[in-house]
Amino acid sequence: DIEEPWKLILKITTQNVFTNLASIAEFLGINHFMSTIQFFLRFLEVPATSDENITVIDTAFSSVPVRIYMHKRKPQTLRRGLFYIHGGGWCLGSAALSLYDLLARKTADRLDAVVVSTDYGLAPKYHFPRQFEDVYNALRWFLQEDVLERYGVDPRRVGVAGDSAGGNLAAAVTQQDPDVKTKLKVQALIYPALQILDINLPSYQEGSYFPILTTSLLARFWSEYFTTDRTLEKAMLLNQHVPLESIHLFQFVNWSSLLPERYKKGHVYKSPTPGSSELSRRYPGFLDVKACPLLANDNTLSHLPLTYIITCQYDVLRDDGLMYVTRLQNVGVHVTHHHIEDGFHGAFTLNGFKIAHKMQNQYL
Repeated sequence: DIEEPWKLILKITTQNVFTNLASIAEFLGINHFMSTIQFFLRFLEVPATSDENITVIDTAFSSVPVRIYMHKRKPQTLRRGLFYIHGGGWCLGSAALSLYDLLARKTADRLDAVVVSTDYGLAPKYHFPRQFEDVYNALRWFLQEDVLERYGVDPRRVGVAGDSAGGNLAAAVTQQDPDVKTKLKVQALIYPALQILDINLPSYQEGSYFPILTTSLLARFWSEYFTTDRTLEKAMLLNQHVPLESIHLFQFVNWSSLLPERYKKGHVYKSPTPGSSELSRRYPGFLDVKACPLLANDNTLSHLPLTYIITCQYDVLRDDGLMYVTRLQNVGVHVTHHHIEDGFHGAFTLNGFKIAHKMQNQYL
């Protein structure tokens, strides 16, 4: 099928145009890089429009905007519930983006599920822990017995899912175990970002050549999650941002012991060089388990629910997901892992492409 590669090239080229325009606007002092891209993305948003099968409504859970999708047919039993968190590097995107709207409609239809697609505060206006807190509070609201009853959701069949930064937030809120009677049945993490302590993983080293998300762009997203101060980003790219007093945390992200051999590809593990303590004092979030779920200890991980993880071969975040699979399996969590050999970051939501169709079918 010669058409699909050309469609992909066109899509990546369009993204590069937006990125270049955003870089120029920032260089000229016109607008922040992320704010410019978010401006363009707003043209890809769609209103909450019901169709012949799915009812769609915009509302708020604990003051956090959410979009809810429910099938119109009368249910025979209580429905599944899925709380979905969009990606975008904690800086971009929304539940209203057409790609997430289509995914939520398909999920509600195929699984006969009530899908809650949540928004959250975005950088550069908001920084960690705002994104985490918005998602955590909205999820807690959804898991209340009276709210589940209102939407006809079975409290025994509720899950959380997200892609990229949304996968990060899904993993983080699942670890925190919201203080409500209803417990999550499953977490589904699509190429999640799970740590920023070590930016020298094999996939990070190879990431300069990957489509959609490069290592340098990922470092920008991570640093923006915590601050607009570009000093942190520069230290991350040098892998010199973790202070000496925190080097014990590297045990949780040591890819030499956590990556399967086939993904090491001859790369040699090199212990990161400790950096200044000043960055961690000013921006302690990058050492916080609520921002980097791979930093959770084994006891926390052992209590997690059924887990589904997608990783892609040509993705800078590939090794984050692979290490999480290893750590969860090591403590006895039941993990279903799908590695997409021809996959790349962002492929899951490329609606209309064969690879997205394949990945979404496996996920559903």
